[in-house]
Amino acid sequence: MSTKPTVVVAMSGGVDSSVAAGLLLRQGYNVLGITMQIWQESTTQTKGAGCCSLGAVEDARRVAAKLGIPHYVMNFREFFAEKVIDNFISEYKNGRTPNPCVNCNRYVKFDALLSKAQDLGAEYLATGHYARVEFHEDRRRWTLRRALDHDKDQTYALYHFTQPELEHTLMPLGLVTNKAETRAIAEELGLLVSNKPDSQEICFVQGGSYTDFLADAAPETVQPGDIVDTTGKRRGSHDGIAFYTIGQRKRVNVGSPIPLYVVGIDAKTNTITVGGNDDLLEEGLIADDVNWIGLAGIDGPLPIMAKIRYNMDAVPAVVSPGENGSLILKFDQAQRAVTPGQSLVMYEDNGDSVIGGGTIQQAFK
Repeated sequence: MSTKPTVVVAMSGGVDSSVAAGLLLRQGYNVLGITMQIWQESTTQTKGAGCCSLGAVEDARRVAAKLGIPHYVMNFREFFAEKVIDNFISEYKNGRTPNPCVNCNRYVKFDALLSKAQDLGAEYLATGHYARVEFHEDRRRWTLRRALDHDKDQTYALYHFTQPELEHTLMPLGLVTNKAETRAIAEELGLLVSNKPDSQEICFVQGGSYTDFLADAAPETVQPGDIVDTTGKRRGSHDGIAFYTIGQRKRVNVGSPIPLYVVGIDAKTNTITVGGNDDLLEEGLIADDVNWIGLAGIDGPLPIMAKIRYNMDAVPAVVSPGENGSLILKFDQAQRAVTPGQSLVMYEDNGDSVIGGGTIQQAFK
């Protein structure tokens, strides 16, 4: 009989969440599995359409049966569409590059699903994320730390945690040393998903083609327009702003003696601005929609380590409070391709614990 509290595991049908459930079961928790139904009615290939598709539900159900735990499917379709898909479409309409995983974690997993878990009498919600949740005794705050496996660390997409959410969250894979160890545990547990490939696509986009998705959902984002240089001179044409992000070179079909990159996207005029590599370098940025984790907030300049995209090493910077809760960040050294719509995530100067984060609004030189 279980001597530890009840925990609901968000089971996506993948190896990570499956192993998270198995590890917590080993540790003596009373484990329940829940898979979120988020695929949309317009999705025709639900069998293998990624995380939380029909195929994922079937895999999660088989894993739960193997582990001997109850498994439920809950319908989050409309809520997911409102909080994640609608924002995704809106950001592209405004010429920005969104991160849908951040909003899914913020609103769907660690808000709505955690609430459902608590309604079922669970003390905790657990996921297969690679991150660590710990309590900082000196600050009397819950903290979010990078996973032991820095290559798999997912704290960049988890900066919106509140203190109550962290208090009721478990992430057992934060202590796993690498993905090979995760798969080895899955094999020990006899789980058929032990060699299942990691999902690399946007879960609500069939075939991974987000531009096809946007062509249906927001046709204005795939309308041809002008490409101009940094002086405003027309240099060519583009296929639609949805095909471009800051720093991109592909699809910049402009004759030039030097490589040209996207340095600006103006949705109002349907214009792409291109420039050289030096034009991509920015001294700082302004971010809003800020959330604090490691600290309650700041009232003056604070040296930090900053990440402005998922696959990058954190770099030194100084952050200061801006207007209306925004942040002004200045890099120690100029950074390339600061992209509005993406996340700024701030770490302590040792690069280990998340201080907080926000959404990049604009860059400045």
